Amino acid sequence: MSISKLFDIEGRKALVTGAGRGIGKVIALALAEAGCDVSILEVNIADGKRVAEEIEKMARRALAVGADVRKPAEVKEAFAITAREFGRLDICVNNAGVSIHEPAEETPEQHYDQVLDVNLKGVFLCCQEAARIMIPQKEGSIINIASMSGTVANFPQKQASYNASKAGVILLTKCLAVEWAPYGIRVNSLSPGYTRTEMTETVAHLVPQWEAQIPMNRMADPKELVGAVIYLASDASSYMTGGDMIVDGGYTAR
Repeated sequence: MSISKLFDIEGRKALVTGAGRGIGKVIALALAEAGCDVSILEVNIADGKRVAEEIEKMARRALAVGADVRKPAEVKEAFAITAREFGRLDICVNNAGVSIHEPAEETPEQHYDQVLDVNLKGVFLCCQEAARIMIPQKEGSIINIASMSGTVANFPQKQASYNASKAGVILLTKCLAVEWAPYGIRVNSLSPGYTRTEMTETVAHLVPQWEAQIPMNRMADPKELVGAVIYLASDASSYMTGGDMIVDGGYTAR
């Protein structure tokens, strides 16, 4: 097989959670540009519809499905709609996530639950529904967006709940990869470092401290994650499952 064919995902059907903005939006648009039809699973349906409209301008099919990844019934319905409209599901990118910065000793239970419910439980629920579609197909690629924060404790912000949730995503990914390998389903995680998005702009005062700790001395542009996503979604990574790709400008290598 030629190198170009290895990375070819033309005609595949994809679903991306939390794709109304930030990293998820960039990933959804990149998959569409690579030739995929894309389902946008977004709690903010207005944002999802705007991204779907951008995808349709690329002459690809797009769905905007409203769902809260913490709610099993909504997740189940969103995946059912996607399977019904697209006929199958080849790529599932679980990107939806939240972060709350606060000292661990002051973290209210509801904040801890919110972060874990979105970042870890939500990923599990979406992986479940993706697998239920992919198992009969005997193929599929699930990509869970974790974080370098699942490997290291960031500084100076205090975000124990976020870090714990992302560490959970990395190990959950490995467990599901082992369980579902016999069905031809590959499950990998992608762990970005500090990336310029709407979320990080809300704590812009921390950026100088972050960049001083990054060997490349800058944060990532979300587009710099696209290559890793295409690799994990394509046949180029056909023997990779249970892996965690860290794309962090060298932060965790220090």
